[in-house]
Amino acid sequence: MIADDATLLGRGISFPPRIGPDGRIAVSSGAANVRESIRVILATDRRERLRLPQFGGDLHRLLFEANTASTRRLIQEAITQALGRWEPRVRVDGVSVTADPTEPRGAVATVRYRLVTTGAADRLDLRLRLGS
Repeated sequence: MIADDATLLGRGISFPPRIGPDGRIAVSSGAANVRESIRVILATDRRERLRLPQFGGDLHRLLFEANTASTRRLIQEAITQALGRWEPRVRVDGVSVTADPTEPRGAVATVRYRLVTTGAADRLDLRLRLGS
């Protein structure tokens, strides 16, 4: 029996939550579910979840910092640590955070990862706006 992506990688309520074409809460599965999970982890502040206060990427604490190499390095470390702790379905190959060439206060975080069960490589780009 060959397992499909949903069996290997999981299935859950889609993020952001929405209603599907059948009128039910939409679900995601496989690689899409992993990608959505990564976004949830990175968008969640620590102490935001009452029963799991250490969960999250805690990136919001850095969003009011200046767009400097030092701040971008802190973002890189926060992403790497959060995904290493909270998303066991991926192995992070690398995280780079660069200044956005089109937005002086912007930064772009690129997360390169592999799905543990299939070895498939993927990447996620996350745009951040820094500074006050």
